[in-house]
Amino acid sequence: MDPLNLTLILLISAILAVSLCKRLGLPPMLGYLLAGIIIGPNASGLVPQEQTTAQLADFGVVFLMFTVGLEFSLGQLAAMKKTVFGLGGAQLVMSFALFFVLGHFLSLSWQGNLILSGALSLSSTAIMARLLAERLEMKSIHGQRIMGVLLFQDLAVVPFLILISSLATPHEYLLKTLGLALFKAIVVLILLLGLGKKILDKLFYWVAKQKSSEVFLLNVLLVTLGMSFITEQAGLSLALGAFVSGILISETDYRYQVEDYIKPFRDILLGLFFITIGALLNIHIVIHNFLWVLLALVVIMLAKLATAYLSSRLLGNIDSVALRIALALSPAGEFGFVLLAQSESLDFVPHSILQIALAAMLISMMVSPLLIQMSDRIVLYCCESEWSMRAVALHQLAAKTYGAKGHIIICGYGRSGQNLTRFLEQESLSVIALDKDTQRVRSAAIAGESVVYGEASRREVLIAAGIHRASAVIVTFADTAVSLAIINHVRELEPGIPVIVRTYDDADLDLLKNAGAAEVVPEILEGSLMLASHAMLELGVPLSKVLKRIRQVRAERYHLMRGFFRGVSDENIDLEESNQPRLISVLIVEDAYARGKKLKELMAGCEGVEITTIRRHGERNLHPEAETQIEAQDVMVLLGVSEKLAHAENYLLQGNK
Repeated sequence: MDPLNLTLILLISAILAVSLCKRLGLPPMLGYLLAGIIIGPNASGLVPQEQTTAQLADFGVVFLMFTVGLEFSLGQLAAMKKTVFGLGGAQLVMSFALFFVLGHFLSLSWQGNLILSGALSLSSTAIMARLLAERLEMKSIHGQRIMGVLLFQDLAVVPFLILISSLATPHEYLLKTLGLALFKAIVVLILLLGLGKKILDKLFYWVAKQKSSEVFLLNVLLVTLGMSFITEQAGLSLALGAFVSGILISETDYRYQVEDYIKPFRDILLGLFFITIGALLNIHIVIHNFLWVLLALVVIMLAKLATAYLSSRLLGNIDSVALRIALALSPAGEFGFVLLAQSESLDFVPHSILQIALAAMLISMMVSPLLIQMSDRIVLYCCESEWSMRAVALHQLAAKTYGAKGHIIICGYGRSGQNLTRFLEQESLSVIALDKDTQRVRSAAIAGESVVYGEASRREVLIAAGIHRASAVIVTFADTAVSLAIINHVRELEPGIPVIVRTYDDADLDLLKNAGAAEVVPEILEGSLMLASHAMLELGVPLSKVLKRIRQVRAERYHLMRGFFRGVSDENIDLEESNQPRLISVLIVEDAYARGKKLKELMAGCEGVEITTIRRHGERNLHPEAETQIEAQDVMVLLGVSEKLAHAENYLLQGNK
């Protein structure tokens, strides 16, 4: 096929399929898979299986493994070793063993059984990470366990790929080939990890000094493909080199910048890879064996659900956490397709079984968003401990607010909520902040902030927060649906308490006012109002007149400023905050590098970062002195931009400048 025709067909089909999935709330990956099914040689035949397309798809796998390596952290691995290697290893071994036993009933060869069992045992890191982040569950107990297991699965893909590439070797040479491959992998990894970091630090430092985005991007591509070339020349896979390069770059100060630059290439090539995977699926065979596909779907999800739940329970997780973990891990994952694609040319898995497995894996990934969305109801229905945990959380919240009177309940402890809380506390006003981001609550609470976990839109949470004794409720996030729920609960429970609500613009101002909000603050209009006031002052307008004008606009509910002429630049506005300073809390453990050192000794390794607070034994020390000696269990609060914070945290814990 002509390359231009092929490119146009791929682009048109990808745009239509991904747009449809976006509209349905499904991951783009599924759109690419569906596009491949439709235009592939087994359906419409618009795109034949070509070597050029397959080679480009191989680069998609390279960038997928590079991204996994980039998100991989040696420090994170050390901190989560029990979850990663304990729970992750147990879950993968149990799933693999169960699928391997079931594979014997299909009369597969041991090689085909091994490949299929490995592919079915893996779950989707891309889908689950996105769903957990959207639900603000990434740092919850079950979220951390899920990500730990997925991290182990991502690591396990590397030996699986090495193993698959060796299966074509005759039986009598297989052990020798595997041993040689593992030996070469160990030697290459030692050399790359041992020497690579020093070389990359100097290389990226030199490239960054050029202040050229083109040179920086070319350098990233060179490092990624260069290490892939090295591992391929050593008889290993391209994906292994890409994974190692991602790990090495993640240990530098440029990981966030690299992520931004590499994302477009990664997404496009990954899309092409999943289109080629979809093209493998023969829709006629799937329709003819549809009942077998449904049976395979049920067996795959129930088997993974059972093994994940059992391994979680055996390692001490309560039933509700174990069930959440199992629900997240039961669907198939993108690396399962990678393993099946790598093994397709070996013909160890019969074509009909391969088609049924591919279709069942694809359907399981499509239902995963619905499964996670229903997880709360499923867990509440099945697990008594979930009711107990919710009761305990409400009890802790009620204990925190017990005796509080005239306090202000702040719903949402993001940037606006934190600034508002500090402002009110300076006026000696009592504040209780509610937030459902467990990481934010934990970090802020450790630093001594007055914030507790709770979903403010729930009636019982507001009661536990002392709504009957509060003086005001302030909603600091711009979510109209949640704000309306909070207003309705407050009006029902305590009609006399004023509710102040933040919105993004004036679109829902009247709706919120009619629902009972005492004040509605549209941030865009307030920003314009502040800009106008500063401009008038600079132009010599008297302060009294400026203040009078501001009060008049607010009294008229922003009538003068409501409505504007929209332009192209107003569509899909994305506020870039990556370069904005933020706070993180670092707990100094027994083995941390900073333990026993004075603050002035540590400042050299924390360049560009301000140490604002040190909390020790529950006491906060704002603006600590240079002679302060750091002790174990101290909590250091750092202020800076993302790259500087990542470097400073690594330095305080490991001593790497």
